Amino acid sequence: MENTTKIALVTGGSRGLGKNMALQLAARGIDVLLTYRGKQAEAEAVVAEIQALGRKAAALQLDVADAQGFEAFFGRVKTTLRDTFQAEQFHFLVNNAGIGIYAPFADTTVAQFDELVNIQLKGPFFLTQQALPFISDGGRIINISSGLARFALPGYAAYAAMKGAIEVLTRYQAKELGARGIAVNTVAPGAIETDFGGGAVRDTPGLNAHIASTIALGRVGLPDDIGGVVAFLCTEEARWINAQRLEVSGGQNI
Repeated sequence: MENTTKIALVTGGSRGLGKNMALQLAARGIDVLLTYRGKQAEAEAVVAEIQALGRKAAALQLDVADAQGFEAFFGRVKTTLRDTFQAEQFHFLVNNAGIGIYAPFADTTVAQFDELVNIQLKGPFFLTQQALPFISDGGRIINISSGLARFALPGYAAYAAMKGAIEVLTRYQAKELGARGIAVNTVAPGAIETDFGGGAVRDTPGLNAHIASTIALGRVGLPDDIGGVVAFLCTEEARWINAQRLEVSGGQNI
């Protein structure tokens, strides 16, 4: 008998925002298949936390910069869905995996730009394309953008440009996948205290205080501020939200 519990695939789910998303999904009764790039032990620890919540979970290695590897990755997904989840498809895809590169526009190198393209734009584009046969009709896709696609903070020109592209892509995906009942939305976090970008926002008191002063609610965001919004978009209550950009920033730079 096939598992009727819904399943989410969360890329970059072993740490930071992705870990919080995975745990928040599990807390709402959703099983989770998460990916990690290099740190298997971290990923397995998150799997154990999800299992402790009474949900099924598994972790698979994935480098989102390597689009040539996606077909083989989904071969592993097919096997894992069958063996761990007793399922053939999943319901929710969260394109979270990413990196941050700080580089002023004038100094950004071709190598930095190409790395960001591969991870932040080409990766989610073709990973989602390869995922289509595995996403159930009526499912959801959530792409992760950034507040930096709306407001400009010097040093993030290339990164923010990729996120702007993701926001446009989201609308096209929503339009083209609507016939299958698949809703596609963007969640755009503001500044968050994680190890992202070397943990600068979290670990630099002066920077943290400066950013907090630009946020209407008076503090920098935490992972717990983001994961629940992603989980909400995977609930039945959110079924009519489609092709939207939800900025979750506490009112940053308004």
